[in-house]
Amino acid sequence: MRTIGLEEHFVTPELAAYGAGTATIAEPHVWEEMSRRLLDLTGARLERMDAAGLDVQVLSLNSPGLQAEPDAALAVSRAAAVNDLLASTVDAHPTRFAGFAALPLQDPQAAAKELERSVTQLGLRGALVNAHTHGRYLDDPELRVVWEYAQGLDVPLYLHPATGVDAAHVLSGHPELIGPMWSWGTDTASHALRLIFSRVFDDFPEAKLLLGHMGEALPFVLWRLDSRWDFHAHHGIELARGRPSEYLRHNLYITTSGVCSAAPLLCSLLALGSDHILFGTDYPFEEMDVATEFLRTAPISEADRAKIAYGNAERLLRL
Repeated sequence: MRTIGLEEHFVTPELAAYGAGTATIAEPHVWEEMSRRLLDLTGARLERMDAAGLDVQVLSLNSPGLQAEPDAALAVSRAAAVNDLLASTVDAHPTRFAGFAALPLQDPQAAAKELERSVTQLGLRGALVNAHTHGRYLDDPELRVVWEYAQGLDVPLYLHPATGVDAAHVLSGHPELIGPMWSWGTDTASHALRLIFSRVFDDFPEAKLLLGHMGEALPFVLWRLDSRWDFHAHHGIELARGRPSEYLRHNLYITTSGVCSAAPLLCSLLALGSDHILFGTDYPFEEMDVATEFLRTAPISEADRAKIAYGNAERLLRL
């Protein structure tokens, strides 16, 4: 069975410093090993893919990536350089790699043009966005142009976590909850909901949003979101599709990255349907062989397994 992983990270020596904030979250010896793996694009990575039975990785720049760069012009030039590098890596190994572009969202117009160049000239399959860009989220009116291009090119935007602008007071005194342990998931789910209630998907009804980590828990709260939307004051917001779940079922695609557990997979299948779930390993932060073994043994139908393993990625990314 062919397997295609959609959340597979890398970094370059020039861009590694942007991840310094993430380094403070991990155990030092763990981060040292993760850094080594992130920098390895085609050596041990390919060996690990072969050992795990992972056929294709869709590579993306590690969080927070270029979005941490304060200088917009430098972000634009570095985005072009890293996307060129990514495309050359894919060209050298066309049966093993594909790629998501990095976007200089500090300059929305340049980001939209870089997305277009990356897809039409470099052959990349969309873009991965690491949370906010200096406090600006993807529902910002100035970033509508990026959604316009993404919809026009028919490619997804993969929304990946990064360290938030601030931490909720409820987490004060508990730094262990900051990061992928907890806060990144809630931040990313909230970011996705901002897109719905800012009516991004009303403006761009065929736009495609990808979330990792089994949808950052959103598939588990669809009924509650609809129920409370009926209850809450709408503050002048009316949704063309009526209820939040309609957008999550239509515009949202999720990956299994970082969640190798049958219970949330089965819930996601019931909530979103098998056409909206794709495979991912979250390498190097999770082990490829653990993820592929989970996919092979999950208690789901063979038809659904094939869609998650490769069918949906082939269709969504035209692989």
